[in-house]
Amino acid sequence: MPWFLYMLECADGSVYTGIAVDVAARFAQHASGTGARYTRSRKPVQVLAQFEFADRARASSAEYWVKRLTPREKRALAAGARTLESVLPPPPPETAPETAAPD
Repeated sequence: MPWFLYMLECADGSVYTGIAVDVAARFAQHASGTGARYTRSRKPVQVLAQFEFADRARASSAEYWVKRLTPREKRALAAGARTLESVLPPPPPETAPETAAPD
């Protein structure tokens, strides 16, 4: 089941970042005041962007890195002026399988 990293614009101009399997349903929770504590006092206005990931672990890792961006950088990411790959750390290099030493 895919997971999504999403970014919301809030009424105070801030950008909230979270993860969910259903972004529309999660936005509705935030809008009704039953989402995160942060969005209870800063009502969400719209979904700025969403990015799909294969699983929760990858979405959660991406959320960790995106939350460290400034609001300006988050808006650039949401607008497509910056790529998600430029925010995330590079994947570890693949290691070649070890071969047995000749006898």
